[in-house]
Amino acid sequence: QLVESGGGSVQPGGSLRLSCAASGFTVDSYAIRWFRQAPGQAREAISCISADGNTYYADSVKGRFTISRDNIKNTVYLQMNSLRPEDTAVYYCKGRRGNYCPDLYSGSWGQGTQVTISS
Repeated sequence: QLVESGGGSVQPGGSLRLSCAASGFTVDSYAIRWFRQAPGQAREAISCISADGNTYYADSVKGRFTISRDNIKNTVYLQMNSLRPEDTAVYYCKGRRGNYCPDLYSGSWGQGTQVTISS
């Protein structure tokens, strides 16, 4: 099970750190991917960390967001800097055993965490 947290409301240019806490498995044996869904838009993949530690980013967040993993806390983080209004969305995480990042269609979704960027 994965539980997202850390969302909130910040001004443009601000930062947030999202957490994806795992239970029932160890995050270092899974690929964990962050997705987001903005109002009226399709859910999109934005970042992933594979079991072997490789990281991947969508062009829309590259250079601003950083995904990382704390094996002791069994949690994956998404550090989001230089936030923009278009980053406003519900953010979700999903896991898949091994090095292949999970896709939109398999597995189940958690409740997500709301991120709102507004002045």
